[in-house]
Amino acid sequence: MAAVIVIDGRVLACERSAPPEAAGRWEFPGGKVEPGETDAQALARECREELGVRVRVGARVGPDVPLARGRAVLRVFVAEVLDGGVPRALEHSAMRWLAAGELNSVPWLPADEPIVAELPALLGGIGERSA
Repeated sequence: MAAVIVIDGRVLACERSAPPEAAGRWEFPGGKVEPGETDAQALARECREELGVRVRVGARVGPDVPLARGRAVLRVFVAEVLDGGVPRALEHSAMRWLAAGELNSVPWLPADEPIVAELPALLGGIGERSA
């Protein structure tokens, strides 16, 4: 699962620090669904762990993206930060807020690239509040 968090027309991107083959590449925050969790529960937990914020999980973004030689899929959802929270890079080496014209300014992980392609159409309509 991964979260597209948009505030003031910019999407949150996070830089991986590990494993070595992914370090320095960028992704949307998120992680694996644990047994007994729904997609939304997993994404809410991952945002608390990785960013220190509570989120409300909304609509899907883009198609399922196959991972791990087809043994898993990446599902991406819009996520709204609640309670005036401010995301912090608790498990990533860096974070950036990217406008539509800046989406290609970072080297995305291959699994995130199909989602990046969906974002320009979304960035104007979601997340209209201050970071």
